[in-house]
Amino acid sequence: MALRSVKSLLVVMFSVFSMLFVTTLHAQTEPEKAAAGTEQAGKEKKEGAFDPAQLIMEHILDAHEFHFFTIGESEIAIPLPVIVYSKERGIAAFSYSNLNKGAIYNGYKSEEGKIVAVDEAGKNAESVTLYDFSLTRNVVQMILALVLLSVIMISVANKYKKGGARTAPSGFQNAIEPVITFVRDDVAKPNLGKAYEKYMPYLLTVFFFILINNLIGLIPGTANVTGNIAFTVVLGVISFFVILFSTNRHFWAHIFNPPVPGFVKPILVPVEFLGIFTKPFALIVRLFANMVAGHIIITCFVMLIFIFGAMSTAAGWGFAPVSIAFTVFIYFIEILVAFIQAFIFTNLTAVFIGQSREGAHEEAHH
Repeated sequence: MALRSVKSLLVVMFSVFSMLFVTTLHAQTEPEKAAAGTEQAGKEKKEGAFDPAQLIMEHILDAHEFHFFTIGESEIAIPLPVIVYSKERGIAAFSYSNLNKGAIYNGYKSEEGKIVAVDEAGKNAESVTLYDFSLTRNVVQMILALVLLSVIMISVANKYKKGGARTAPSGFQNAIEPVITFVRDDVAKPNLGKAYEKYMPYLLTVFFFILINNLIGLIPGTANVTGNIAFTVVLGVISFFVILFSTNRHFWAHIFNPPVPGFVKPILVPVEFLGIFTKPFALIVRLFANMVAGHIIITCFVMLIFIFGAMSTAAGWGFAPVSIAFTVFIYFIEILVAFIQAFIFTNLTAVFIGQSREGAHEEAHH
């Protein structure tokens, strides 16, 4: 609750700063055009002007490259492979670096991060239906997270095979073993009873996969994978099917014939039925919203330096220490949130699975 209050307070602070200073900056940049009041003046925008909204969206959305920073006209980035297919042109594969700065390559160009087909005149070819199978930074980072997870777990498993209980834990064992024990004793057993061993592989996989992606996403220049709604939807759908396959006749009897007076059932049955779908929806939205909010807050505090700097160089340098201090503070909070959100997703999944096993009395003593 305290963490949520702090994040809410910081969001309010940023909103106030944005309304006060961005409005002032807009009024001071081009007073002559503002006085003229022409429609054209409202549409014009200086080339290369600082655009906070665009930078925020570029940070949280998917892209075809890992962009780290820009020095003058040079961009420090790692372009990723572009793979597109259309019936009219077949398969095309090339590096995204060929499409930098609006360039056209092999009949394709990039518009706001989206690959589109163009004709000989450089205009969008509406007749070409394009299917994009590119390895975006979200995809690449998920693959890297999966490889990292596999390497860590296999190395830990091999150490257990060699030494077992006869040798003291070493290396990653010291970090992994307490987490596995925590998930088993505080997540699986309380919610699943005797059936906890059946679901431990899935719960551990979900926990560590979310955690690794959360932590990697905090490295500057990487993608915020868990802040992508497609990522959380897939995890939510998988948990949804695990929950459904864990149900029994007692669960469905409670849904369609709840133990309430007859006149209440027409109201309660639809509510209980919708509850089947709201559970995975809660998993999806909770993880997505929390991870996106944290990255936006960090980005906003950094951008306040440039907002103040556009007003006055002295104001920019003067506010820089304050902005950096808040950024570091929120950054450490986000490290904590990375663990908390992985735990919450795993714990709620276990809770929902336990609810779906309602009426399975083999662990009635629990």
